[in-house]
Amino acid sequence: MELNLAFSTCPNDTFTFEAMVNGRIDTNGITYNLTLADIFNLNQMAIEHKPDIVKISYNTYGLVMDEYELLDSGSALGHGCGPLLISKRPLTVEEIIENKLTVAIPGLSTTANLLLTFFAPKIRNKKEMLFHDIMPAILNGEADAGVIIHENRFTYQEQGLMLIQDLGAHWEKVTGLPIPLGAIVAKRSLGQETIRKIEKQIRESVAFAFQHREIVQPFVGKHAQEMSPDVQQAHINLYVNDFSLSLGEKGREAVSLLLKVGRTLGYYE
Repeated sequence: MELNLAFSTCPNDTFTFEAMVNGRIDTNGITYNLTLADIFNLNQMAIEHKPDIVKISYNTYGLVMDEYELLDSGSALGHGCGPLLISKRPLTVEEIIENKLTVAIPGLSTTANLLLTFFAPKIRNKKEMLFHDIMPAILNGEADAGVIIHENRFTYQEQGLMLIQDLGAHWEKVTGLPIPLGAIVAKRSLGQETIRKIEKQIRESVAFAFQHREIVQPFVGKHAQEMSPDVQQAHINLYVNDFSLSLGEKGREAVSLLLKVGRTLGYYE
């Protein structure tokens, strides 16, 4: 059986899937045709129902849950790992709202945007762009502020940028729950037997990576672009954890609440 699998080039995804796509675990006769893309494009691919298995924002899952099933393994979910609202000069949320300043976001259907709305629902002047274009846009004045994700949270201060609000910290403070960022979903049409096999393989792939970091590192590094090894490792440490092996009760509670918030805010109408 051949299935289309899509995830990002970010270290947490390449770390998670390396063993699965490179034949280091038993894939039960399933061959994966791999597509690597930015989360903005991955979300759009899922909305168009293209990949069989795909990494998406949890916010996007609220839009595609009729077509896709959430897998128990592979998620990016945790504590202290949320998106950050940043700017080039000192700004308050009140200033952004009052002056209708431009805020760059990594996609309307991203969890980052949902968490921004959860924190400051009156911020309306948003501009979508690929996540790696957000910091340059702030620096060159194309955007007054921006919501950064992934490895940018480790490097924004080096660019002279400053924090307005840790959006994940706000979520954790209000809810007391971990932050659901990225989900792995599979088409419901694959059937429960195949879906359970995929779920098991992802769990085994994550476990293999934890046990054999030196084996998976070349694949991670190959797709990490200009990211330093230290930033790659920090990225993995932050986003790949026990929740990646299994969402568990707390993880599912967090996902359920995030989707409830999304519905309340009108994201899934």
